[in-house]
Amino acid sequence: MTAAGGLSIAAVPGRGARGGLLCACIVEGAGMTFSLLGRCARTGQFGAAVTTSSIAVGTRVPFLAPGIGGVLTQHRTDPRLGPRGVELLRSGCSASETVAALVASTPHHRWRQIAVMDSTGATAHFDGANVKPAHSVAHGKDVVALGNILAHEGVAPAMADAFLAAPGEALAERLLRALEAGEAAGGEHGDVTCACLVVMHRECFPYVDLRVDKDPAPLPALRRLWEEYAPLADGFVQRAIDPDDAPII
Repeated sequence: MTAAGGLSIAAVPGRGARGGLLCACIVEGAGMTFSLLGRCARTGQFGAAVTTSSIAVGTRVPFLAPGIGGVLTQHRTDPRLGPRGVELLRSGCSASETVAALVASTPHHRWRQIAVMDSTGATAHFDGANVKPAHSVAHGKDVVALGNILAHEGVAPAMADAFLAAPGEALAERLLRALEAGEAAGGEHGDVTCACLVVMHRECFPYVDLRVDKDPAPLPALRRLWEEYAPLADGFVQRAIDPDDAPII
């Protein structure tokens, strides 16, 4: 698909890959953010995980809505594109239509790297002409992984492979394993110091929203947070919707 200015947008159907991957890679050097969007077909949850060298990544890159899908906006990040993309999805736009509209809506698209997942699990992405290499993207069933200023082009495929390898695990666990696989595959060219993990389920508030900032080892720290939070997640939801029958946490 070609967007405004003759720019190329890649789109992948949500139900066609059967676990296989479609990868788009450009390498001219070596990185700053890697991330992914994922969907659990069993529970209907949508989630995102991100790690980077920049502080407060959890407020700027992932944007999700329950039952709707999600958006990642990164590189020289414009957080305005996230809520805009979610509203496009809410209006009925597909992943590819949402990406095309986001690209057309910003005069600075050359600096943006965007990924979108719609309610069916279909995915699409956009790499602006000024996104620094190495950058890569991998699409699979219910997942899209991408990054910029990476050590090499294999990072995003390693993330998607890890996500697809654990279909029976909780979505948050699959997303975190994918980030860990990306780091093990080489990660960024530099050191990551921040990470976040977000999952939306049925409610308007996140089922999971965990963040690590300015830590020399953010992914081990994020894993510790998730392992502590995982057995409590349902209880926190129960406290919101039925406090009379909620657990003591």
